[in-house]
Amino acid sequence: MDFVLTEEHRMAQQMVREFVEKEVKPTIKEWDRKQEMKPEILPRMAELGILGINVPVRYGGQGFDYITLALVCEELERVDTTLRVVMSVHMGLNSMSLMQWGTEEQKQMFLIPQATGEKYAGFGLTEPDAGSDVAALRSTARREGDVYVLNGEKTWISLATKGHHFLVFAKTDTHANPPHSGITAFMITSDMKGVTTGDLHGKLGVRAGSTGWISMENAEVPVSHRIGEEGEGFYIAMSALDNGRYTVGAGAVGLIRACLEDSVKYAHERETFGKPIAKHQLIQQKIAHMQQWYDAAQLLIWKAGWLKNIGQRNTRETSVAKWYATDMSVQAALEAIQLHGAYGFSDEYDVERYLRNAKGAVIYEGTSEIHQLMQAGYALGLREDRPLRCELPAYDPEYWQAEAEPVS
Repeated sequence: MDFVLTEEHRMAQQMVREFVEKEVKPTIKEWDRKQEMKPEILPRMAELGILGINVPVRYGGQGFDYITLALVCEELERVDTTLRVVMSVHMGLNSMSLMQWGTEEQKQMFLIPQATGEKYAGFGLTEPDAGSDVAALRSTARREGDVYVLNGEKTWISLATKGHHFLVFAKTDTHANPPHSGITAFMITSDMKGVTTGDLHGKLGVRAGSTGWISMENAEVPVSHRIGEEGEGFYIAMSALDNGRYTVGAGAVGLIRACLEDSVKYAHERETFGKPIAKHQLIQQKIAHMQQWYDAAQLLIWKAGWLKNIGQRNTRETSVAKWYATDMSVQAALEAIQLHGAYGFSDEYDVERYLRNAKGAVIYEGTSEIHQLMQAGYALGLREDRPLRCELPAYDPEYWQAEAEPVS
């Protein structure tokens, strides 16, 4: 493993950093208060190539590796979590699933317009009565000739009213034993008859983002839109979560950094008892903890990214990275608010928003409790990853950055 970032890594990192500093940071409080997504955000991310950052060039992407994806997510969440959420659902959960499980036809149909930013993508697994217990989902898919008829409702769906393509999961066999073996994955589009979407409001955090629901009522989905085989949906969902968790953890690294940088700045500016609070040892303790959490979380994420680059299964490593980084982002935000004192309790400073945003990440993409159970299972030898029919492709620069061969 090489801890030195390449010129390409730093170029992507700097590009995203400049984008968020100039175009997002000055207005993020306004849109957070409005509880709306800034209309220009998605088109600008598409224009800059961010929405296809680690998709091969032949499929409309930028051809960067998985470490670059982590760096991009860190820079996005350094300013606001809503931007990283876009990458988690559009890139991590959807586009990377197409890279892993999609046929060539499906990549041409869905991946290319997603990578170029022509279409925005989401992910529909969670239901009103099914979250951590994926096998409890109630959406159904019944095959009738060349189509599947889907019925059900998905909730807490990022980009629900902004997205065009959604990777959703439904039961093709409601009597399967075990229950998860009856789940199948499908790509649906927002303009399909029977598909409707709506927004959810009143969230604690991630207010400048789009979160909503998807309803499917006798929606006819072509068989060609089925991702993988019937009954493979659970494994497709779990592999998608490996990628989504990677982006969530990488974003949490950025949130820890935001807390650290804002706290360092405030500690030098604020004076008590005749000296900057940076001179007080208990303030230094808080800063030291944030630095420790940032360094450790970043290294865990980079390890998972390195494993992705070499094509090695990384479910355990991604789980512990997401668990640690998100838990520590909450702790960093709490410490940042405490360090800011009364000012940290108001929205005059960004740290209160950091805390509200951080709290969501210890719930979605597997709660912290789920990740604790996973890690205990690995340590005790009670958990073993089942080999998948399709693994996420390793990063090959020659292939990733090569243009598609012309069709003869």
